[in-house]
Amino acid sequence: MNQRIDRLRARMNQRNLEGFIVSTPENRRYLSGFTGSAGYLLITQSEAILATDFRYTEQAGGQSPDYEIIQVGRGWEWLSAQLAKHQVTKIGFESSHLTVSSYQNMTETIKKKSSNDQIALLATAGLVEGLRSIKDAEELNKLQMAIDISDRAIEDVGSTIQPGETEREIAWKLEKAMRELGADSLSFDTIVAAGPNGAMPHHQPTDRAVKAGEPIVIDMGAQLDGYCSDITRTVCVGDPDEKFQQVYDMVLTAQLTAIETLKPDMTGEQGDGLARAVLQEAGYAQQFGHSLGHGIGLEVHEYPGVGPGSPNILEEGMVFSVEPGVYITGWGGIRIEDLVLLQSDGAKPLSQAPK
Repeated sequence: MNQRIDRLRARMNQRNLEGFIVSTPENRRYLSGFTGSAGYLLITQSEAILATDFRYTEQAGGQSPDYEIIQVGRGWEWLSAQLAKHQVTKIGFESSHLTVSSYQNMTETIKKKSSNDQIALLATAGLVEGLRSIKDAEELNKLQMAIDISDRAIEDVGSTIQPGETEREIAWKLEKAMRELGADSLSFDTIVAAGPNGAMPHHQPTDRAVKAGEPIVIDMGAQLDGYCSDITRTVCVGDPDEKFQQVYDMVLTAQLTAIETLKPDMTGEQGDGLARAVLQEAGYAQQFGHSLGHGIGLEVHEYPGVGPGSPNILEEGMVFSVEPGVYITGWGGIRIEDLVLLQSDGAKPLSQAPK
């Protein structure tokens, strides 16, 4: 954790911040190890403070030994006192997480309680998220364990799907399998979309029964020790027809093309374009309406974005999804998704479930 704090302090220096308030739960966990549901971090150039309420002080002491733990109640009086104690005047906060109401309460409290009218609250975005995008060895190990669980679950359950089973029944079998294989929870609500329902990328399972010969899109993920996996496979019970085979092969070609040609220093838009060009040449560009991928870690969707218009630079050590899809109203959809680790020589697939 000290290394992560030092990296954050370097970024704070670049933005002339004397202190930084962390409110996002995933960022709080990344920097401190604290998994409680309430609390703030205050990082200065010399101090690391975790402020939480009575419910979590003992837990915080065990999980975050690098931090000074202070017990707080409601409101922002604690922050005003700490800013005065450590003589911090330029303080950053996470503008993408803090609500307008919380911001107003924070500023009003500081004005009332502080004798220093020079304190400046500065909105920041992406300060910690940028650090989180490069995964260290410990994170990669946790990610791989979560990925292995979802790989095994979809492989075990996928081979048992029969015509007549409902989307809900299949989703439950997948979720049960992931928990029995050791998952703490799910990364997100499992998607099982059979036949025409597959034309909706984020369809939620219903009581519709699976029919032989139709595409079934399955999108699922396990969470283990805070880290998420995400995998999509499209399967067919029985013999696929010619259209299924044609669209499936095209989507698979687009995915493999991207995986084999991704390189560090590409933008997210350039990475997306590797797969999109394949689908465009085949005449299906309009049926691919979402981004090629997204970063993953403590959140199932995090930095970097890999899609149209994304200026994010893809760097060595990033883990993100590669998931092209084609969606045809009235027929269904095909999506294939794997997580990859970007290395100096290209993308290494982390998901190993059969396609």
